[in-house]
Amino acid sequence: MELPGFAIAFWMFVCLYASVGGYPNGKVREACTSMVPCHGSSPQLSPEHTIAVNGTEFKPGDSIEVHLSGPDFEGFFIQARDAEHPDRPAVGSFVLADRRRSQLLTCGRSKNSAVSHTSKAKKKDIKVYWIAPGDAPKRVQFLATVVKKYRIFWVKIPGPIVSQSDVLSPTPPLHATSEAMSTSYPVSYISKPFSASGCGSMKFCIRNPSNCDPGSASCFFLSFQQEESSVFIEMSGPSEGYLAFALSHDQWMGGDDAYLCVNEDHHVHVSTAHLKERSYPLLDLENALEDVSWRLADGILQCSFRRSIRLPAYKGRFNLDTSYYIFLADGETSEGGLIHKHHRQPLVTDGLYNVTGLPQDIGGSRSPRLIKAHGALMFVAWITTVSIGVIVARFFKPVWSYSFLFGKELWFQVHRMLMLTTVMLTSISFVLPFVYRGGWSQQAGFHPYLGCAVMALAIFQPLMAGFRPSRHAPRRQLFNWFHWSTGTTARILAVVTMFLGMDLPALDLPDPWDTYTMIGFVAWHVGTEVLLEIHSYCLVRKVEVIEEDRVQILQSLTSAEAEGCLFKQIVLTIYVCGNIVFLVAFLIAINQV
Repeated sequence: MELPGFAIAFWMFVCLYASVGGYPNGKVREACTSMVPCHGSSPQLSPEHTIAVNGTEFKPGDSIEVHLSGPDFEGFFIQARDAEHPDRPAVGSFVLADRRRSQLLTCGRSKNSAVSHTSKAKKKDIKVYWIAPGDAPKRVQFLATVVKKYRIFWVKIPGPIVSQSDVLSPTPPLHATSEAMSTSYPVSYISKPFSASGCGSMKFCIRNPSNCDPGSASCFFLSFQQEESSVFIEMSGPSEGYLAFALSHDQWMGGDDAYLCVNEDHHVHVSTAHLKERSYPLLDLENALEDVSWRLADGILQCSFRRSIRLPAYKGRFNLDTSYYIFLADGETSEGGLIHKHHRQPLVTDGLYNVTGLPQDIGGSRSPRLIKAHGALMFVAWITTVSIGVIVARFFKPVWSYSFLFGKELWFQVHRMLMLTTVMLTSISFVLPFVYRGGWSQQAGFHPYLGCAVMALAIFQPLMAGFRPSRHAPRRQLFNWFHWSTGTTARILAVVTMFLGMDLPALDLPDPWDTYTMIGFVAWHVGTEVLLEIHSYCLVRKVEVIEEDRVQILQSLTSAEAEGCLFKQIVLTIYVCGNIVFLVAFLIAINQV
């Protein structure tokens, strides 16, 4: 019976501690449902503070200014709730007007659905913006809890009731002001996902993946539709941060005309910018865009706007009747709408396009062709040719020693051909990233360093093989160990390098598919080697009892291996087919990025 008593005492301590400490920093998530501060006293009855709004009707996506004012107060807590069911969770989200005095809180599953104070400094009024959600109830009422002093506070002060545009309010809202207050977000709300209808016939479209539906959760969409002297632009994609596209004279960032749709506290800001090399975009002070609209729903960010084909008065804006490379990027944002560098390579068109010319429906690639070729050649070399060459040299020497090709044992010629092919493919692939980057990449982590090590070992192997001693020379055993250890080290480093390279922004194969597939290949190869090792061991140990109490080994190593020729050829055939399956899977993935 002591445990319940201790639990009750502990619970009383926590409540008393909370009542003494209060929430001077405004972190009052514990009060999300009741809106009652744990101050150890009863709330006041007659409120001294009022809530006012700048409108009585709204549509989904509208911004309504909410103004709390009255005698000096220290703390506050504001929510919007269903007027018909005020006990239900908060609806909509808020945007701050003054971050020094107010902060956003998340109540339940609704992000930024409440606003509170940042300190107990006295204040006379607070202004915030409420953003109507797409699933808003017909009537919404604003409620506020206000703390004048620690033990003097009011709970759920009733504010105005605002109604959706097609719903008539039965009575005028309490404390609603008819005085028009200007808001900072004069934009409209997009009611549904964009449509690809008309792509290639009426408007110029870019879709990734190709031919995807703009309403799907994985489709990046950008369209341009000319309307007399202007172009109407739509952009959407799966992003909780920002989407951006840029017009460029080449396939490198720098000196580009950029357009950004940035999610800041559940409100999308659309702006123009100038890209200077790989630095943070320089946002324009003047905005040349018209008819701006946006939507945030189901993880999809949408924005649309209109701009004139020619804007001679705006420095840095390109004319839209000229051909450009088109970039499409996405990324994350932090508090205040600060954008972060895109975590993956932007989608870039494979050529120059005029968005006001002949309508087209094209795709793009997030990986440059040279990088795709680099990855494809490395996969061919280190998944197929080198792996098969190792299996042949390790397990088929006794089997194919009596077959000859161009005067040499068959196993040796096959092994040499596959290994030289590996060196050739690796050498070509090794050069391509340097050609693409124009030098060394500082942003690829350990991948290029390990790649250089693999390249060095791949060249060293055939050079060392060219000086191998004769089969019965004293140093042949030493050579065999060096040759085996160098090759094994190169293969291990190559696999590690491919693991690191698959997730670099320039290639970025689908994750976690790429990791699991590479692990599958490693397991496939190791499993095949283990199977053949067990088979060889069993052949060597095969015996026949020739006397009742004597066991004699009948076969030598060479003859025993030859006896398992059929089994090994079946295993090799299956192994080669499996390697081809893995290779094709990787090549398809490379082609689709």
